[in-house]
Amino acid sequence: MSFDLVFFGGTGDLTWRKLMPALFQAFRHGKLPEGGRILAVARDDQTDERYREWLKERFREVDGAKRPTDEEFEQFAALIHYRRMDLAQADHYQGLKDWLDARNADTVVLYLATSPYLFTGICQQLGAVGLNHDKVRVVLEKPLGHDLASAQEINRAVRCVFAESQAFRIDHYLGKPSVQNLMALRFGNALFEPLWRRESIANIQITLAERLGVGTRGAFYDGTGALRDMIQNHALQLLTMIAMEPPSSNDADAIRDEKLKVLRSLKPFTAESVARDVVRGQYRAGSIEGASVPGYLDEVKVPADSTCETFVALRTEVNNWRWAGVPFYLRTGKRLAERDAQIVVNFRPVPHKIFPGASQPNRLVIKLQPEDGLELQLLAQKGTGHGEQLTPVSLDLDFDKAFATQRVGAYERLLLDAIAGRLNLFVRSDEQEQAWRWVEPILDAWAADTSGPRPYAAGSWGPAAASALVARDGFSWAEEQ
Repeated sequence: MSFDLVFFGGTGDLTWRKLMPALFQAFRHGKLPEGGRILAVARDDQTDERYREWLKERFREVDGAKRPTDEEFEQFAALIHYRRMDLAQADHYQGLKDWLDARNADTVVLYLATSPYLFTGICQQLGAVGLNHDKVRVVLEKPLGHDLASAQEINRAVRCVFAESQAFRIDHYLGKPSVQNLMALRFGNALFEPLWRRESIANIQITLAERLGVGTRGAFYDGTGALRDMIQNHALQLLTMIAMEPPSSNDADAIRDEKLKVLRSLKPFTAESVARDVVRGQYRAGSIEGASVPGYLDEVKVPADSTCETFVALRTEVNNWRWAGVPFYLRTGKRLAERDAQIVVNFRPVPHKIFPGASQPNRLVIKLQPEDGLELQLLAQKGTGHGEQLTPVSLDLDFDKAFATQRVGAYERLLLDAIAGRLNLFVRSDEQEQAWRWVEPILDAWAADTSGPRPYAAGSWGPAAASALVARDGFSWAEEQ
């Protein structure tokens, strides 16, 4: 299958840090379809050869094991081309169309790795020159809008040019192998499904924690914040995969229909419930791995009076028969104690105790990063004598060890899916808009709240109020148990 993959924003950070290395891994693994061309477009005046040399220098910053040898890069670079393009110039789009039409590939993938405010104009220009025929797919990188209104505006612009089946809204978390195993765990095994409901589960916790601060991205991050950056997309997508009903098939729309039902079933926020069930924080100076780090307000390009949140913890519920009354806790933040992304399913305690001592309920830990695996925590007897207390034990599965062959990374998987036209791991417009609809009352409440975010020390697990949020229900975060 011949394909042309075009990166708008071909010299941007996303392209050279994530997308090109992911494509190289697909090439190295023999997964990239033959007959492909990769075209980077940007404003810079470069030739194919100069762009390839520029990219080769950037590849030196890629992790060692994923870095190409000179011979590998030479083979991969033969697929790469460059075209100067001003995205505001209509004739440049016609030139791009002529370049693509000259070969007439089976598939054309247009990846908008640009700022979202350019999406509308780019899509309109693509439609004007006819680069929206049935061989074309458009990939939209997050963030898709700043609020519900802007997301709807982008979707309207895309919908005027492309059919929904041509629009691939990317959330790279959905491409992680560990997230794929959420689907396999739930719907490929009969073991958990009978227990996957309110009668057996006490609460579910989703944590997306980072040790890093905002670094040099202060200007961008200050206009975004943790709620938009992580909760509205990544965390909610994980919640839908955990809470969704079994789809009728592995078809993209069957899966996305069930995810949408979860989003529509989430308990809506009011100004009062935001004050009660949402905690926002902002990191201050502290210590990470023994090294002092600055507070958020001291980061580069961050306003001294910023009220941008770098931490969010919230409590919600899914109002349906399966999950009624089960609290879901979502938490994300920068400069936290660990780099840790995981989902913890806490089961209810046994209904009648017959063993002495405390009885810790079972829990299932789905590890997303830095480790990738499953840990089932049980209770057992050591067998040292009569009347002994139960001892916690774990069944621990490390997927990287269990599957010795090279596993496919998130962007690698999603790029290959976009080329193949598989929509299962991409977000539909109604999903995306419903997620914005759900978080918008939080944004509105914060805009009216002059108290601002709660401070927390870098290297901690966030404001103390986040622990109190969970303790109010008689539970605690996983690291506190």
